Amino acid sequence: MQNLSQWIAIGRKYERWVFLALVVLFMGSLGILLRRFYLAHSELSPSRGGTYIEGSVGEFQPLNPWFTVQNDVNRDIVSLVFSGLLRYNPETQRIEEDLATMRVSPDARIYTLTLKDDLFWHDSTEEKPHPVTPEDVLFTFTTIQDPDFPNPLLRQNFEGVAVEKINDRTIRFRLDQPYSFFPSNLTLGILPAQSFAGVPVSRLRETVDFGLAPIGAGPYAFKSFAQTERSSEVTLERFFRPGDSPYYLERVILRIFPDYSALLSDIRNLDGVRIVPRNDRGDPVIPRPFTLHEYTLPQYVALFFNLERPVLQDRKLRLGMQLGTDKQQVVRTISESIIVDTPLLEIDTSDWRYHFDPAAAQGALFESNWHLPEKVRLQRLLERSEANSIGPLHIDSVVLLDTGAILTVTGSLSVAGSGARLNGARLETHPTQSGAWIAALATAAGTGSLQIGDNIVRLTKRDGTIIDSAYVWRTTNNALYRQAAEEQRLVELFLQSRTAQIPIEERISVSDLILERGMLRRRLATDPRDVRINEAGERLSLTLLTSPTPESYQKVAENIQAQWRDLGVHVVIEIPDTPQEFEQRLLKRDYDVLLFGESLLDNLDSYPYWHSSGIQRLDTGTANLRLDAYNLSQYASQRSDSLLEIIRETGSEKERTEALRELREILATDVPAIFLYSPLYTFGISQDVSGVSLGTLSLHSDRFLTLHRWYLKEQRALRSGVSWWSFLRWLIP
Repeated sequence: MQNLSQWIAIGRKYERWVFLALVVLFMGSLGILLRRFYLAHSELSPSRGGTYIEGSVGEFQPLNPWFTVQNDVNRDIVSLVFSGLLRYNPETQRIEEDLATMRVSPDARIYTLTLKDDLFWHDSTEEKPHPVTPEDVLFTFTTIQDPDFPNPLLRQNFEGVAVEKINDRTIRFRLDQPYSFFPSNLTLGILPAQSFAGVPVSRLRETVDFGLAPIGAGPYAFKSFAQTERSSEVTLERFFRPGDSPYYLERVILRIFPDYSALLSDIRNLDGVRIVPRNDRGDPVIPRPFTLHEYTLPQYVALFFNLERPVLQDRKLRLGMQLGTDKQQVVRTISESIIVDTPLLEIDTSDWRYHFDPAAAQGALFESNWHLPEKVRLQRLLERSEANSIGPLHIDSVVLLDTGAILTVTGSLSVAGSGARLNGARLETHPTQSGAWIAALATAAGTGSLQIGDNIVRLTKRDGTIIDSAYVWRTTNNALYRQAAEEQRLVELFLQSRTAQIPIEERISVSDLILERGMLRRRLATDPRDVRINEAGERLSLTLLTSPTPESYQKVAENIQAQWRDLGVHVVIEIPDTPQEFEQRLLKRDYDVLLFGESLLDNLDSYPYWHSSGIQRLDTGTANLRLDAYNLSQYASQRSDSLLEIIRETGSEKERTEALRELREILATDVPAIFLYSPLYTFGISQDVSGVSLGTLSLHSDRFLTLHRWYLKEQRALRSGVSWWSFLRWLIP
């Protein structure tokens, strides 16, 4: 019995262990099933939190939407701290509402903006609320219109615009003329009026206190600015606004470095790099495995012809230089890839393409007022050859005669008649040839004598009437005589080539000849191209001005210099030492050709750059030069002006498209510039940052217009319509 009791006790103990094992197995299995159910019926979604740190190269300056035009680093910060009534959407490529909603009159002259509810400035508190009001909007735009406003380029955008308050939420903009692109002007950041109370308009640029601690109404508030040994650092924190898309990043830190080497030294601490440079092969220079986003802006780099220079008013010359410019070679030189053929960037150019055509270039240049010296020389020799071959007077074109020797010439008496003379010398009856005359042309000094060099020999009647003329080139040097004789042989060969009298492989053209010491010879592969000349013998030499920054401009200029040298155009590159010196020369239009870039922003409006109103009036004196004279080619055309005005004013998309197409053809025909390329930019982002989609940017700072989708943290949650009660239905189908 005792043994039986022991076995029962052992069995009960075993049952407990089995039971515990079964419980553990059950719980483990249940856990696995629950996990499988959760993974199958849940999804990861962005979670709020985290700090995004981005590095850029540049210089931090006081922050103010009125004065950020020339500073892209500041523009990045301003785009997050300040908001406009409207904003550009890089995904739809349209202007959309931001702080306000908008209504537009049918004639596109009246824009009515209504502020959204519950908008506050970043310094607002519960004890002291600071709402965004129509007075702030009026202050922002009427200040710009003040004659003393220290940014005349921005003031130009609001000329002819009346701004008025309608009620406590509404502002109206009334335009003198319809302007379909006006909403783009309303993306400018609004400023709080009370922050500038008592500050004279002329001294707004000096408001450093506000610039170093700005107050805006954007999605992120300025928190701090810090200066370290390696960089400047701006910290922004999320600012809640009703109606905003949910922003996930709680904090954004922008680190500004003096150069890219300094940035790379801190690369491990960065989540993003604003613009990643590329090496000579075109590869991005970045050591970490960042995700790289390439994008272009509505920009183009072009060679602008100064059409007020007489030499460049020859359209055939401009066309020849355009056809002879190899854009593919240009972009390869600086590791770019996006070739541009027109300044009208909104036009779809997938159906047409520029073609480098050296033969067509030479054809256009042949018809211009500028010719290669060999062509001018050949043309003169052909004219002489034709003159010498027609008429009764036949003389060798080239003669070798020492001074004192006599050149004997004969001809028919029936043509000359009695009393005729040859260069003033009397004609004598030929002693051995019946019906012929003979004359001796002297080589010593005297009337009618043959001088060294070019001579015209005239056969005249008794009364002085010219019967015929011939051209004779005389030398006393055997080497020069052989050179001149070879030149005459080449002229004959050219004539036979032109009339197809000889086999193709033996034919020659002007491009096979070169002028050496005033005479033609066969061109060698090592011979340089001569500089073109005009009828007055003036050389075709042009100054090409470009900016000291970016460095790629110098490489492009040198490439163009080499290409145009092959066309017979001598180019002198001039790069001022400082940006200020360059800007002065730009204002004065002190160049023949300008290598420079232009930016169209989101509305792609070409009016400022190609309308005649943008020409710099140089006759009014240096003191009256306009900063807003953007027509760098000094281009004027009544038809293009009319089309640019239609594009600006029309509300009809069809009319606008037709005007753009016609304008494209006019600009292509007139050749006021040679459009080269659109710069390609690279934005680097850490693989830890998700949700990044840039869209079609108009400014570098537009990448932050989709910042509400970026996130660093994730959380997993059951899908909509699924709960834990669904587990049983999933477990038992």
